[in-house]
Amino acid sequence: METKTARLTVLIDPAKKKAFETLCAAQDLTPSQVVRQLIRDYLAQHGMSYKTKSAIGSRVRRSAE
Repeated sequence: METKTARLTVLIDPAKKKAFETLCAAQDLTPSQVVRQLIRDYLAQHGMSYKTKSAIGSRVRRSAE
């Protein structure tokens, strides 16, 4: 899990935003959770790797042991 966050501002049609928020609520998820998962899936689908700060920290801790 990421330890730091950055803001991503997205412009979207108000009707789509409302429908998205309604669906997220029905699934007991926040819109941010869903967007983060969509981004992870998109990166994986296109073979894009990335490192999170927590992943780097755990690697450093393991190498120090």
